[in-house]
Amino acid sequence: MAGRSRSGDRDDNVTVSFGAKFARSDQFKTVFREGMALVEAAATYLDGDGRKEARKLRPPHSLAYATESMRLTTRLMQLASWLLIRRAVSEGELTPEQAVEEQRKIKLPATNAEQPSRELGALPARLRELIEQSVKLQERVIRLDQMLGHKQLPPVGDADSPLNAQLSRLRAAFGKQAE
Repeated sequence: MAGRSRSGDRDDNVTVSFGAKFARSDQFKTVFREGMALVEAAATYLDGDGRKEARKLRPPHSLAYATESMRLTTRLMQLASWLLIRRAVSEGELTPEQAVEEQRKIKLPATNAEQPSRELGALPARLRELIEQSVKLQERVIRLDQMLGHKQLPPVGDADSPLNAQLSRLRAAFGKQAE
């Protein structure tokens, strides 16, 4: 975007970064607060009432609970990472180049291709609410990421992820049901 020089003449060498401006906006601050509040609410639930509710479930609902709570946690950690990177750039803690490298570690889906468990309806209401809120936040963040012109790069070290190791163990123990 071209700007104006101090003398008022057109200066084609001045650019305004929409991403940097957005990250300082009230809209971003609202999304950031909502995202971090959702992370905190999910952690509180999963460490408290969620544990109690999970103990009451029988297979296959207990497996569905484990699968969906892991998906929820993973989704929220990816979203929190995206939000923290955007904020770090706006506050000058990261350069845009460093942000691109950090962004490679985050896997935002192109669309919401993740299918919920068939037993989702049998899961505790609070877990279903948190899942729904996290999916809505994810959709907003994906739209924002696209609006900012970021292309999803393949994650670095995805195969060595601790989460992938746990998923592999679950698949080995429970077969295809763990997916």
